[in-house]
Amino acid sequence: MLTAEENQLLTRVEGDAPMGALMRRHWIPVCLTEEVAEPDGTPAKARILGMDLVVFRDSEGRVGVLDELCPHRRASLVLGRNEEGGLRCLYHGWKFDVAGNALEMSSEPAGSGLKDKMKHRAYPVTEWGGWVWSYFGPAETMPAFEPPPFAPNAQVRVSIAKAVIPCNWAQILEGAIDSAHSSSLHSSDFVPARVKAGEANDRMWLRPSTDKSPRLAVQRAGYGFRYAALRRPIANAATHEYVRTTVFVAPFTVLVPPNNLYNVANVNVPIDDTHTAFYFLAWGDPASTPSTEEWRKFLNVRPGFTLDQYYRLKTSMDERFGQDRNAMKAGNFTGIQGFPNQDIAMWMTMGPIADRTNERLGASDLAVVEFRKQMVEAAGTFAAGGAAIGTGDARVPAGTCSLQAVLPKTVDWRDVRTAGDIAAAVNAA
Repeated sequence: MLTAEENQLLTRVEGDAPMGALMRRHWIPVCLTEEVAEPDGTPAKARILGMDLVVFRDSEGRVGVLDELCPHRRASLVLGRNEEGGLRCLYHGWKFDVAGNALEMSSEPAGSGLKDKMKHRAYPVTEWGGWVWSYFGPAETMPAFEPPPFAPNAQVRVSIAKAVIPCNWAQILEGAIDSAHSSSLHSSDFVPARVKAGEANDRMWLRPSTDKSPRLAVQRAGYGFRYAALRRPIANAATHEYVRTTVFVAPFTVLVPPNNLYNVANVNVPIDDTHTAFYFLAWGDPASTPSTEEWRKFLNVRPGFTLDQYYRLKTSMDERFGQDRNAMKAGNFTGIQGFPNQDIAMWMTMGPIADRTNERLGASDLAVVEFRKQMVEAAGTFAAGGAAIGTGDARVPAGTCSLQAVLPKTVDWRDVRTAGDIAAAVNAA
């Protein structure tokens, strides 16, 4: 468990909170590209680390990320007119381009020099992998944008499901690095089967193990950590282990073990202290990775169905998250349809910010403990003037990925980092 002070350090991201300041040293996904797909289209509202923003695509296709409130009288630019190369405030007609330059001030006299002196707050922008990314830290510390591990090049397909969750980012991320819960919470959708390794079809995921209590081991790195969940396989249990390695990439990304068709990851961007933009994605070869619509349907996380047009949940504890008790009596473990929805129910019932002072942790919580320890240390180090975790020479190496395979017990999982390593280990057995 954490002390109350440590829990505050881990979870708080708004204002001058050390964790939020640390995160602002990284490029951050602000919204999906689909939210501002149309030039001169409807602006999108975004909120990151407690900062309110407006995102828009101008007439030439350039994307701008600006502070939401007009610098004149502080009306929202989300309602503004997006036209002819800029975003115009409805209140007095002040207009700004994607760089925050004032283009027009309808309410000012013709001879006024205010327009040339005015600059609205705008943030650096990169589009990549289906997101609009921005950097919110000091200009002098801004690193060059580097493709993340889940979108290493433009040829990779990245299919993203988004949901806005009314709880803190850390309890969501802890769910992603908690391998043990999948054997219970997701047991009706991630089922044991006589397969050679983890597989997927259009209805469920399969794995070659019935073992519900994995042994965990952690390997710390400058960018976060890798950890392995080791289970008894259905076949050859005396000589082999079913190995699933998960990678935590600080500050808020998790590379989840893949299946035979595609890789899996999630990104958990803090909206503020008590809300998170949760992104769950499939990525890989376009020939085997589901499309965005297929992926959202598989997960049962879709705008217009389980979500509203702003990616907010249509259900809550008041409706028991759509839980079907008859399905439970018929054998479904949770009665909740869709992997993420099962997780979301657990995260939300912990409260807006989980109270970690009253937990009773066990051996299966090793990765959760490591995450908390590492990030509390990282926030303290940064607050004391040190570098932000995962930046500079400590950034995640290109090619870093999660893995899953049935491997001989003679193989050390720490040495298995790539698909080529898996093939070599299996062939050598």
